[in-house]
Amino acid sequence: MTAAARTPAGRPVVGLDLGGTKIAAALLGADGTVLARHSRPTPAREGAAAVLDALAAAATEVDPEHIAAALGVAAAGVIDPRTGMVTSATDSIGGWAGTPLGTGLANRTGYPVACDNDVRATAGPELAALRAEGEGHGSLLFAAIGTGVGGAVAVDGRMLHGTAGIAGHLGHVPSPEAAGLPCTCGAGGHLEVIASGPGIAAHYARLTGAPVDRLETVAARAARGDAHAVTAITTGAAAAGRVLGGLANALGPDRVVVGGGVPRIGPLYENALRDAFAAELMPPLRGLVPRAPAFGHDAAVLGAAALTTTLPLHRPGALR
Repeated sequence: MTAAARTPAGRPVVGLDLGGTKIAAALLGADGTVLARHSRPTPAREGAAAVLDALAAAATEVDPEHIAAALGVAAAGVIDPRTGMVTSATDSIGGWAGTPLGTGLANRTGYPVACDNDVRATAGPELAALRAEGEGHGSLLFAAIGTGVGGAVAVDGRMLHGTAGIAGHLGHVPSPEAAGLPCTCGAGGHLEVIASGPGIAAHYARLTGAPVDRLETVAARAARGDAHAVTAITTGAAAAGRVLGGLANALGPDRVVVGGGVPRIGPLYENALRDAFAAELMPPLRGLVPRAPAFGHDAAVLGAAALTTTLPLHRPGALR
């Protein structure tokens, strides 16, 4: 790893967003304009080397002339941006834990590479907007609730990374509603197993004895008045709201943002989360309301590209 360096002013930057199913790539101009886009499936079952190869190929698609000054990658898993390593990961990408993401990608592409967890990168534009608006001290609590529960925490304008890049993993905060349920991390009773999309679907199955294929099925049944579906959704939402409210008391954020696919199922979830969140707040924070993300589908690649200006750059040659 090199010391933190900065890309030359005025040069484009490549941004990559790596998920368990898809890789999104973009070439961004110095003003943030998207100059080219590309996406391809993630070879998640083919091993870490295949994933790094696919990331490199996606970068080449958006920057065939190699005009970019650097590459930023937002990746699934626990990412330590200082070492460039994937320090922990679920099995959504096979063999991903222990991958030298920064140097491995730098060696394949020839770019200096900055890397971080995908949720922290996605939260980056939210933090930048908060600072630009001059609202408070630039402290942000960001949650992404989907297949899992991820998050990011920024205090006084600085994104927190923590030991091994673990900071912000909100899904692994204990939740009373999840007591006794095993978590994907190997522990039990964590928020993710009751508040994520699969967690809500699993809770509905426990209530009814009938497995369901996905969260949207539970939401459709709730809309038709299925009391068990309503309970599963509001239990998961309230659990998330309580955890976020408690974290807000501990961190004092200027803004709380809740994104991901689960909140998009509608008002039943949103209202239960907001009510539970509000009930936890200490007096100085009353009036703080979770809001939806301000940035759309480009947030992750925009945030990935911005990593090249704030994080250490890993350069080619370190693993040769």
